[in-house]
Amino acid sequence: METTALILSIIFFVAGLLGTILPILPGSILIYGGMLLYGFMTKFSTLDANFFLLQALVLVLVFSVDFVASAAGTRRFNGSKQAAWGAIIGTILGLIFFGPLGIVIGPFLGAVVAELLRGIQINQAIRVGFGTLVGILGGTVLKLCAEILMIVYFFIRI
Repeated sequence: METTALILSIIFFVAGLLGTILPILPGSILIYGGMLLYGFMTKFSTLDANFFLLQALVLVLVFSVDFVASAAGTRRFNGSKQAAWGAIIGTILGLIFFGPLGIVIGPFLGAVVAELLRGIQINQAIRVGFGTLVGILGGTVLKLCAEILMIVYFFIRI
């Protein structure tokens, strides 16, 4: 049973890492789900509550990276506070209206629209939107690093 649990967990881990790169699957949730599945299938023989609480904390951190990274990229490319908020609101609305692709489209459009509403020229507004995309790419790298650490810690603990 332990071998089956491990194989299924690894499948979840791979799908989760792919989901982080291709925003079609909920990456970090799949990774955490693989850990939970392993725990249930092995009757939590090697993974205790502290392990799952720590991993849940990392999961929350990974979720917050999407919002913070797009706002940071916006600010780095001389976007205003309104553009940073536009990127955050755009991320939420993008996910609602565009599904997984909304994580890329939403922040870009949110930052651009916020800058245009402030009266900024279109070229500068698009530059700020581009900064948002740079932030998202940086955030993706951070998320991948955190998820890999989650997986490594899982293997250390089992």
